[in-house]
Amino acid sequence: MKLILFNKPFDVMCQFSEHPSRATLADYIKIPKVYPAGRLDADSEGLILLTDDGKLQHKISHPDWKENKTYLVQVEGAVSSEQLEKLQAPLNLGDFITLPCKAFEITEPDWIWERHPPIRQRANIPTSWLCIILSEGKNRQVRRMTSAVGLPTLRLIRSGIGDYSLASHPILPGELIELKV
Repeated sequence: MKLILFNKPFDVMCQFSEHPSRATLADYIKIPKVYPAGRLDADSEGLILLTDDGKLQHKISHPDWKENKTYLVQVEGAVSSEQLEKLQAPLNLGDFITLPCKAFEITEPDWIWERHPPIRQRANIPTSWLCIILSEGKNRQVRRMTSAVGLPTLRLIRSGIGDYSLASHPILPGELIELKV
């Protein structure tokens, strides 16, 4: 059984099939018969787990197992305690209400790589970093949550899934490691 940790670069599609205008996992991963356990949108970076084992893939990606997913989020603006409280409580996003989560302000981790292209920044508006830990993972959920509390996401990095993290397995964007499980 194979378990691959891959650091998905910005603007890469989380699929192996060809895309008309963007790079895909196939451009980086040459290991046959492995499939992603979950997805990240093209605008997001960070940890993707891939495996050749269907049961493990299901356990990692299915909401019933509630594998925590940790995101480092650079947002536009200064973060208030009220915004953090709203992020942590169930938050109505219109089509669903989020489960409670952990959200706290952090300093930018020193192991984070530069993004290419760099994020857009406005000189007169500060940016802040958050750590958000979810037990669910709906489409564009973190971006929608930060926007709903008045903190637009500038950069989103998934740094951990369950027991696996980029902090403990430091790999740069486009790199992978294979673990024995």
